[in-house]
Amino acid sequence: MRMGPIHAFLAGEGSDGEGRHLADVVAFGDARIEGVHDFIQWCFPLREASLAVPGAPVLTRAEAEAIRADPAALSGLRAARDRMMRFYGDTNGWLRAHDHNHLRITRILRALRNLLGSREAQAFHAFVTARNAEAGAPINPDSLRYWANALAGD
Repeated sequence: MRMGPIHAFLAGEGSDGEGRHLADVVAFGDARIEGVHDFIQWCFPLREASLAVPGAPVLTRAEAEAIRADPAALSGLRAARDRMMRFYGDTNGWLRAHDHNHLRITRILRALRNLLGSREAQAFHAFVTARNAEAGAPINPDSLRYWANALAGD
């Protein structure tokens, strides 16, 4: 069976629209994670088009099923999640009322729920909300609500 482009990327067998492999993205430093805006759609795919990055891939039902059935793709998704957890654990710039990372977190939660299941999405949610609490809860209520809705299946 031929892999779709997102599946191949997550499985480590394909590249994103810029020719990067998942290992390249996972190796990004924090400044690059913050400054590059076209990788998140590949690492955490959704079934609707990205408003932030026109032309980013859209996850189909068939490709989602193939990813869920492929241990290599699931491992790749977990590696991307772990990299983003390190980023959100090691940086504080996103801990403010409004930041583009809040949209990224919503996307990550939705993709994790869809592809890895609610338990893994809930663990990521617990991590980012704990970071918010430790920082004095600067994140706006709308973002927090989007995150909670992402866990519930919007």
